[in-house]
Amino acid sequence: MLSTRNNDNHRTWALTTSRVISYEVMETSNIFDPANTSLLIGGSGAQKRRIIVVDEVVHKDWADQIDAYFTHHKVDYRVLPVQATEKNKSFELFFQIAREFDAFRLDRRNEPVIAIGGGVLTDVVSMVASCYRRGTPCIRVPTTLMGYVDAAIGIKTAVNFDSNKNRIGTFEAPFACVLDRSFLRTLPMRHILNGVGEIAKLALIHDFDLFELLETEGKHAVTNRFQGCGEEILRRAIHGMLEELEPNLFEDNLERAVDYGHTFSPLLEMRDIDGLLHGEAVAIDCAFSAVLAQQRGMIPSFTCNRVLQTMAGIGLPIYHPQLDAEMCWHSLEERTAHRAGRQRVPLMNDIGRVSFVHDITRAELERAVHVWTERCHHLNAARPTMEVAVDSRHLAAGHMLGGE
Repeated sequence: MLSTRNNDNHRTWALTTSRVISYEVMETSNIFDPANTSLLIGGSGAQKRRIIVVDEVVHKDWADQIDAYFTHHKVDYRVLPVQATEKNKSFELFFQIAREFDAFRLDRRNEPVIAIGGGVLTDVVSMVASCYRRGTPCIRVPTTLMGYVDAAIGIKTAVNFDSNKNRIGTFEAPFACVLDRSFLRTLPMRHILNGVGEIAKLALIHDFDLFELLETEGKHAVTNRFQGCGEEILRRAIHGMLEELEPNLFEDNLERAVDYGHTFSPLLEMRDIDGLLHGEAVAIDCAFSAVLAQQRGMIPSFTCNRVLQTMAGIGLPIYHPQLDAEMCWHSLEERTAHRAGRQRVPLMNDIGRVSFVHDITRAELERAVHVWTERCHHLNAARPTMEVAVDSRHLAAGHMLGGE
């Protein structure tokens, strides 16, 4: 809607409009079976053309199936294998992909980009697509559990910049997100647990029933890489994430429950970029934040212990020696700047519910870190056979047991 108004000898034009966001998150199976047409959606025109950006690790396992699929459907295609890690989630990778789009002479309306890989790859490819010719549709195909339940199903894109995680990015919905659990079958166990870190976060802030499923079935689902089991865990996680995102897609409201586990973890993740995966850092933050909530009197000690024991029992890391009070404070300061000058820290007031706090002090963080450290060591000592991050052999590195 366009309106105008006069002010003395000056005129002001005001343009008010809205943008409809519509995309689908679709479950499928055997995605490269020629009978499955999920990857052919979108676009028009007599000649079908596609550029497929695929994580180089995924490409090694699936190259023949990808080639056979697009050849069968008579698609003029180009496969671009790229290395996509947190360390090279950068503008260098962004421009590498953009140059390939240009060389392919990509049609921004009729030729959706297909991104096949983990969260880093789908983040970067989606960002390039959002910028290329000011917007090219992108179909995301997550091949990691992190992408499956979190990174690929929202509308955020990003690269890291100046040693800061996801500092530059855009909001751009995918054309579609296509989910196939069979990719998880060969995923290293550490990367399965990486995604479970985000599932646990969502359970703690949104869905008590999901938490109980993790408590009772989580270990079995993880052990079997969600093949033939754990379907309800995945579906509740996806549905819950979309429920949280839908009313606030563009983060107009900066009090976001899904920021739980993302207040103290960003700095830790970037400082230990060679040692930690994103979901591991989030899980560690979730555990620390539970202790912080308990120290504030927001949850009882019983609830805090239940959270720590459930997370550790699944195999999630709950402790990292580098996350001291100094790092917590600096990360909180950075997040406060990111959240428009207020802390807006989501903390549990029960399993499945959060409140936002704005008055955490440095002294409070020091006390919470002390209690958290003792609690994690005690938990490990009480259950010496448990596969948890606080095993004495892994305290120095902050890694979990049981990873492959």
